[in-house]
Amino acid sequence: MKKESPHSHFSWTQHSLNKLLQYNLSKNRVKRVIRHPKRVEKGIAPGTIACLQRAGSKRHPYELWVMYVIEKKAKNIKVISAWKYPGTTNPGDPLPIPPEIFGEIIE
Repeated sequence: MKKESPHSHFSWTQHSLNKLLQYNLSKNRVKRVIRHPKRVEKGIAPGTIACLQRAGSKRHPYELWVMYVIEKKAKNIKVISAWKYPGTTNPGDPLPIPPEIFGEIIE
């Protein structure tokens, strides 16, 4: 887990940093999804929260998903994973996490 600075309230798992590179996302973009989500749901891993923002165009929409956990003791948000989902999902649908990411998170 890497923390940005002593004053930052975000920490990042190595998995999440790898996903930022894979999906060409910045840390600031992920923070924006967390701060201003379109929708918030219960994460697939125990005790996690998943949120999304819609992006792309009307013709080629996609969603940016972020899974994180709030560490109350440290007053910190630990980003577990982030990914792009092509298309749009409906509220209440199962969390659209790619199977390879799910396997990595469980490990």
